[in-house]
Amino acid sequence: MKKLRVHSRKLLLGIAIVGAGFGSMSFVDEYFEISKNLDIFTSIFKEVHTYYVDDVEPGKLMRTGIDAMLESLDPYTSYYSEAETEDYRFQITGQYGGIGAVISVKGDYVIINEPYEGSPAANADLRPGDELIEADGKSLKGMRTDEVSKILKGSPNTTVKVKIRRHGEEMMKELTRQQIHVKNVPYFGMINESTGYIRLSGFTSGAGDEVKEALIKLKKNPELQGVVLDLRGNPGGLLHEAINVVNVFVERDQLVVFTKGKVTDMNREYKTLNSAVDTKIPLVVLANSRSASASEIVSGTIQDLDRGVVLGQRTFGKGLVQSTRPLKYGTQLKITTQKYYTPSGRCIQALDYSNRNEDGSVGSIPDSLKKEFKTRNGRKVFDGGGIEPDVSLEAGRYSNIAVSLLRKQLVFDFAVDYRGKHEKISSARDFKMTEEDWKSFLEFIKDKDYAYQTETEKELEEMAEKAKKEGYFEAIESNYNSMLEALNHDKKADVVKNRKEIQALLEEEIARHYYYQTGRFEIAFAHDNEIAEAVNVLNNPEKVKSILKQ
Repeated sequence: MKKLRVHSRKLLLGIAIVGAGFGSMSFVDEYFEISKNLDIFTSIFKEVHTYYVDDVEPGKLMRTGIDAMLESLDPYTSYYSEAETEDYRFQITGQYGGIGAVISVKGDYVIINEPYEGSPAANADLRPGDELIEADGKSLKGMRTDEVSKILKGSPNTTVKVKIRRHGEEMMKELTRQQIHVKNVPYFGMINESTGYIRLSGFTSGAGDEVKEALIKLKKNPELQGVVLDLRGNPGGLLHEAINVVNVFVERDQLVVFTKGKVTDMNREYKTLNSAVDTKIPLVVLANSRSASASEIVSGTIQDLDRGVVLGQRTFGKGLVQSTRPLKYGTQLKITTQKYYTPSGRCIQALDYSNRNEDGSVGSIPDSLKKEFKTRNGRKVFDGGGIEPDVSLEAGRYSNIAVSLLRKQLVFDFAVDYRGKHEKISSARDFKMTEEDWKSFLEFIKDKDYAYQTETEKELEEMAEKAKKEGYFEAIESNYNSMLEALNHDKKADVVKNRKEIQALLEEEIARHYYYQTGRFEIAFAHDNEIAEAVNVLNNPEKVKSILKQ
């Protein structure tokens, strides 16, 4: 502690000299505050560790302080311990050594939720729903997903023996770990004879190359007349990969984004560096409220340059850039250093973290402070609230009964059961549940709990509580119970009433269990209203021209 205080005083003296040289007392005052508060913090830390009534873990206590400090800035500035650095590296690269599967907890065990196509898990015929009982002779009962994940991960070419349970039967599987790369483009293909589709789910290393390769392969189809780039739910990632993705559709030396922050030497303009794959093919970008950061750079730049039509819902509104700063002992700090601006000059950051409300909450930038900008063709666009789509569609919403079936994993469980009873199905595009399959599903959920609370039930419950307090409940109890029973009966009827929606979810889930992500995307073409609208736009060249010249 003494060394830290001495260091602080030396730092203060050095700053005072530098400050005098610049003739600015504000510089000295600021660093005096830093030195003073560091001294106070170390004193508090020492006193708590020495005198607090119970033992405290120094590392845990310090981590609490670090996290609280960074949380007061914004949700994106984060500290990574040495142990967490590997997870952060995966977020950036999309690569790790392991068996290649998504896992989740179900009951006492972790289960396989989804093996990646072509991975060791898929090659060993691990399937969704398989319970992981043991790994290398060690019981996995009661373990969390992160604990099991650490056991399954490891250096490529090493092996792990896993005991699984499937439909009550236990079996051993030996898997050879590989370097796993989670694709940024999990699927691309043709929606119909003339419309291509590229699903971009992340912006880790290589995202631009994956989109480029996908478009080159789609262009081999002589019937190709338009492309849908799907960014829905894409949370973003690397800034330079966003530029590379734009570059697939935009000519060389075109400004994509520029950044500005406190350290002016870090301000940059980012332009496309390479020849585009195609600058003319009609393009629709799908986006929604969960499309953020790098997704917004791509959709915003495509919109600003009038290169394509953005369709869907307003995006998330994250206009902040994070940089990674290496710290001591193998730790790292991911810190917000700049804001980014699309070619028209707009910053789409929706929340103002620098001006919090009195209660500490963060408010949206008010409409009165939003500024107007112009696209290349002179169309009006605005800052301060994400990317507003050129064609707005209301977000699709599942019925209450569908949400309940999904949350209680009954859609997943039925697909596991179905996979166990049917060795194969038709192609994903052609698969349809039969009437017999639907009856099997109704029988499957017959004794399952899929109850949910409706708004009507919430109001009834509130009314009952008030009636009890006022002494009237006894008089209405029989009617209250009758209404609850009627509502519960309606929930069973809801399954049949919402058959089309529920059956679509079941078909997508079943297709995924046989054909991985490819199956899920291909079968969804028949159910996805936003994709259908994108196809309609691309099938009408005059409509595209009209939208981009408004």
